[in-house]
Amino acid sequence: MFTITSVLTPTDFSENSMRALEYSKELIRSSKATLHLIHVVEPVVYPADWSYAQVGFADLEQELQENGQKELDKLAAQLTAEGFTVVTAVKRGRASDEICAYARENNVSIIAIGTHGRSGFEHFLFGSTTERVLRKAPCPVLSVRLNTPKS
Repeated sequence: MFTITSVLTPTDFSENSMRALEYSKELIRSSKATLHLIHVVEPVVYPADWSYAQVGFADLEQELQENGQKELDKLAAQLTAEGFTVVTAVKRGRASDEICAYARENNVSIIAIGTHGRSGFEHFLFGSTTERVLRKAPCPVLSVRLNTPKS
């Protein structure tokens, strides 16, 4: 028997991740599970030539992390008002690695993750966080495309 006690939904606050959140809410409604929301700030790629300007990349990453936490807090407040139990986390690193590590550390039952549905050259260039999560996750993964029809 598979019991859902917690659902992890990674979010970049895009329409795709909000679609995955809708699926998470449905999974949780029937099981009263805890909803975990995670936002990952990936490292800023530093330019090879620093001579043109001084930019504080550490400050930029800190600001991205703080803004991510503010957005998560707003989202969590809305979900809590709807009756959900919500836990939030902001992490720094490669998104797929941080998502899988969080799922492992928190014994998550299932990950519901949005996908952009990239293909061809765009997929070759950017890769797929969702694909890497599917390969490395310690639990089942529900991959949700934006154009998935609502039931």
